[in-house]
Amino acid sequence: MRRLRLVAVSAAAVLAFSLRHDIGNAAPKAPNSSETYQELNLFGEVFEHVRADFAGKVDDDSLIESAVNGMLTSLDPHSNYLNTKNFDDMKVQTRGEFGGLGIEVSMENGIVKVVSPIDDTPAARAGLKPGDLIVALDGQPVQGMTLPQAVDKMRGPVNSEIRLTIQRKGRDPFDVKLTRATIRIQSVRSRLVGDDIGYIRVTSFNEQTDVGLNNAIKSIKQQAGNKLRGIVLDLRNNPGGLLDQAVAVANAFVEKGEIVSTRGRHPDDAQRFDAKPGDIAAGLPIAVLINGGSASASEIVAGALQDHHRAILLGTRTFGKGSVQTIIPLPGHGAMRLTTARYYTPSGRSIQAKGIEPDIVIEAAKIESPSDKKGMKVADASTAKTDDSVDDADISSSVDPTIMGTPADYQMTRAVDMLRGMAMYNARSLN
Repeated sequence: MRRLRLVAVSAAAVLAFSLRHDIGNAAPKAPNSSETYQELNLFGEVFEHVRADFAGKVDDDSLIESAVNGMLTSLDPHSNYLNTKNFDDMKVQTRGEFGGLGIEVSMENGIVKVVSPIDDTPAARAGLKPGDLIVALDGQPVQGMTLPQAVDKMRGPVNSEIRLTIQRKGRDPFDVKLTRATIRIQSVRSRLVGDDIGYIRVTSFNEQTDVGLNNAIKSIKQQAGNKLRGIVLDLRNNPGGLLDQAVAVANAFVEKGEIVSTRGRHPDDAQRFDAKPGDIAAGLPIAVLINGGSASASEIVAGALQDHHRAILLGTRTFGKGSVQTIIPLPGHGAMRLTTARYYTPSGRSIQAKGIEPDIVIEAAKIESPSDKKGMKVADASTAKTDDSVDDADISSSVDPTIMGTPADYQMTRAVDMLRGMAMYNARSLN
């Protein structure tokens, strides 16, 4: 099985910790194999004491898994062990498809709530609607389940059936029987703002992202005809994903030159990824939206477009995760995620712990009509995370996810205004 190169953000920490410990000016001690094996004997001795004397019941597999995971997590916040189930879940996310129903869900007061059915899926064809509450799965109440547990029950083999009990406003609860199908995670969404600006939101970088981007550009061009003036590329709250997909997205807009380079422990491990000729936006101006939730693969794209002067970045500083993780399968035992390199933008910037600074700083705000609330109100305009004293949840985002890409989205509205202003200026310059 091939190794997967990931640049996904860790959910538990912010800054990578240095593995080098300098004590005065002393040279590092050369590794001694016999001492190393003595330390491994120490592990075996502790393991046997736990099995024999611990007051509660212990499971050998759990003990070993915890020990391995402890070793990896001590290296940095992004390295860890994935058991078989977690490894399978990770492959689903990066592959971008699974057997399921095709609904985006959230948890509300212990009940699973339908956020949106995905077009042309079993859920959409069955008529499920945003706001529907799923109160039972195959007759089993969802009350008491966690959201991941409920999602796991809804996923399953293609062509298998499941019965959902739905509670909809104005109706008595009713059952819907659905047959699972192959669901593709839609990491790219797009629409036309007015009749002249394309809006493309990339929520993650999975194996479907480059195809989704190309389809989005084609759709926008068809809708706008010859009126298209520019493109807003929204990378806010995008935690990262596959390195090759980040390269592909940046390459779609950059004609030539370096997109990103990675440098590992050994000089021979260095890699450079260059653009191939071709710009799917045909030179149209691009505005990239970023914030403290934009990390890793998102920062690769934003950094490349900024360094090549191909786009103007708006929003707030990005997360600052500039390390690359390699997924190394361990046959019969899941896999390990190990930090193997750091990445650098075309100008040689390392983004680790620093992030990408926008060209134009625009804090998040929500546009509300005067009849609702007078003027404009800042909505959770938190700053980007810059140190490890702040929990990841604090930067889940400075923008309300429910308004992203809508007319109430202040940052997007400013990006659209900027692109229209640029188009007007350029048109006057030509006259």
